[in-house]
Formats: sequence, structure tokens, C-alpha cells
Amino acid sequence: MAPLVPDLLSNELNILSGLLIGIAFGYVLEQAGFSSSRRLAGLFYGYDFTVLRVFFTAAITALSGTLLLGWAGLLDLDAIYVNPLFLGPAVLGGVVMGLGFILGGYCPGTSVCAAAIGKKDAIVFVLGGALGVFAYGEAYPLFSGFVNAGGRGPVRVYDSLGVSRGGFVLFLVAAAVAAFAVTSWIERKVSAQAPSRSFPRAAHRWAAAGLLALAAVLVFLPDRKTRLLTQVADPLYQQQHAAQYMTPDEFAFRLLDDDPRLLVLDLRGEAAQKRLALPGAVSLPLEGLLAREWQPLLGRRRVSRVFVDEDGSRSLQAALLAERLGYQNVRVLEGGVRALRQAILEYESPGPASDAAQADRDRFRSEARVQLAKRIAESKAGPVAKKPVKKIQGGCS
Repeated sequence: MAPLVPDLLSNELNILSGLLIGIAFGYVLEQAGFSSSRRLAGLFYGYDFTVLRVFFTAAITALSGTLLLGWAGLLDLDAIYVNPLFLGPAVLGGVVMGLGFILGGYCPGTSVCAAAIGKKDAIVFVLGGALGVFAYGEAYPLFSGFVNAGGRGPVRVYDSLGVSRGGFVLFLVAAAVAAFAVTSWIERKVSAQAPSRSFPRAAHRWAAAGLLALAAVLVFLPDRKTRLLTQVADPLYQQQHAAQYMTPDEFAFRLLDDDPRLLVLDLRGEAAQKRLALPGAVSLPLEGLLAREWQPLLGRRRVSRVFVDEDGSRSLQAALLAERLGYQNVRVLEGGVRALRQAILEYESPGPASDAAQADRDRFRSEARVQLAKRIAESKAGPVAKKPVKKIQGGCS
């Protein structure tokens, strides 16, 4: 299951799980009455708002569950695919689909549900939809310019409104409660057989109050990423949790030795990496430690994970975060690239050595200065650094 952390199902079992979830979803739709075109059309005529209630309930459940799973670290919210927004085509598509919904009494999903239980009107609707898809594909070159115009990328509603995820949940729950109350009143005015006439009002009021209380809690619920990043940036936490360091000499030696057990994780920005490109380094943002696509790389066995930045401050946070996430053999380049530059790349021999250890250190740094500078120049001529490819799975268009 693509965004879940950790991977609970393999890619092969994803297909089976999708089939089972689809069957369960169809069963729920049928039980909710969505196989009846009259019930679906009732939304537009005011005598049955079951569709609106179910859709609002599904949205609230999915959004609240997503936030809670993300807070618990069981869902990578950044791995959830968001379709890019094309505003003009989306508005026109909504109008066309709405008209089809009114005329036919079904949307694509509910038509399949009704067709599965043998309803003739739904079967005709599904066939008409298939013909429409074919016609759209054949005529696509004629209006492809409009379809692809005005792309705004993967826009999220709460980002557009300038509110947090939790704030948007509260807004949506309040809108749902208001919609439930208003539509129930309309139903009872329009139809003597309105479903809302049988609703237990006291129970619904308590349910609405509970939903609003849950949404209010979600407003102040920090997401897991923010919580962990704040924790490892706390000086008190850093004092209480000592990190393991690697000296610039050891780091340079293992780089020049092409040590296969050395995994260099560069936290610097792209411009800094271009100025001084460490051989074999992987470009990793600090937040990437929490992202699902980095797990195969970070989870490699029998390697030393060495975090590198300009002065070692962000590397310390990254190392503490990595240990907090369960990774082992984590190191920090002591003093960062600045110390590496001073100790190796800009090294000047102080003169005659006072003992054998100083002589060995002087000889190594003098040779490493030349060799490492050459390797850095070669790395600079190539790509900035390796990055994992984020494979997008799923999504609903």
C-alpha cells in the first residue's frame, strides 16, 4: 500500500488488496442505496440527500483517519499522490459530469455498482460512459490545448486557504454538520417520505458535537514530521542524546579508499553541493529521513551512515532523527564540510614533525589534499548527487 509506513503489503498483494477493497466499497455503496438512480437523483430535486450525507461522511472519515495515521507515523502524507489542478478543464468537467448525473441518475462509480446487480438503466449508463471515453480519446487532439491549459500543479485545498490540515478538517466538519441540518429540514419540507424523518434527533446532536470535538483536537494535533523535527532541534534533547562523530581524517580516508560501507548523506543545498561535490554523496533533505522513498537507501545493512552539512549542526539533528527512527551505525562529520576544508583541502604542513604520529598525519593530509581535490573536481563535472526516484502509485483522476 503505497503511502503506508512501513510497507505492509508487497506490490503483488496490492492488486489483491485493491480487489478486496473494491468489492467491499461496492457492497457499502449498494447498502447505502447508491444503486438506485431515484435516490441519487433525489439530491438534485431535494427529496433525498443521502448521497450528500454519505459523501461528507466519507470525506470526514478519510481526512481524519489520514491525519491520525500520519501523526502515529503509519502513513507518509507526502507520498500520497495529488492530481495536478487544471482549473478551467476541471470546472467544465464538473459541469458535464453534473449534467450526466442529473440526466442518468448515476455517477461512474454508482453506475457500475448498480450494473453489477443487474439494473438495466445502469448497464446502459455504463455502456454510454464507455462510448464517451472512446469518443473523448479519438477527439482529444482537437481540444488537447484547452485540457492541458493553466496547470497549477498538485494544489491542496488547505494550502490554497492558508490553513493547517487540522484547521481544514474543522472547517469541513462544521460545513458537514450545517449541511446535514439544512438538508434534513429541506427533505422534510419537500417529501413526506424523507429519510430524515426517521432520524433520532438527540443521537444526531450528540454525534455532531462529538465530531466537532474531534475536529477541534485535530487542529492542535502536530503532524509527526513537525513533532520529530522540533524534538531533535531542541538543545536539551541534543545534550541528553549523544551522537557519534567521524573525524575529517577518517572521512577523507574512507572517501579516497572508496569504502563500500560508507554512505555519505549530504544535507547541504544544491548550490553548496555544486561548489564542493563530495564523491558518491547522496543529496538528502533533513525532512527526507521521514519520507517513505528514502527507506530502502537508509535501511541498507552494514554501512556507516555519515551525515554531512556545512558546520555539523543540521547533521547532528539528522543523526538524532535517524536514531530516533531506528537506524543504526549513524555518524556525523565532525565540524561539517567547513572542518573538512580546513583539515584536508586547505591543509598546510606546519613544518618538521615532533613525533611519528604527527609525521603520519602530516603525510596523509598532504597527500589527501591533492587526491581529494581531484576527486571533488571529477564529481563536480558529473551530476550533483544521487537521489532516489520517487515511484508514484495510485491516484484517482
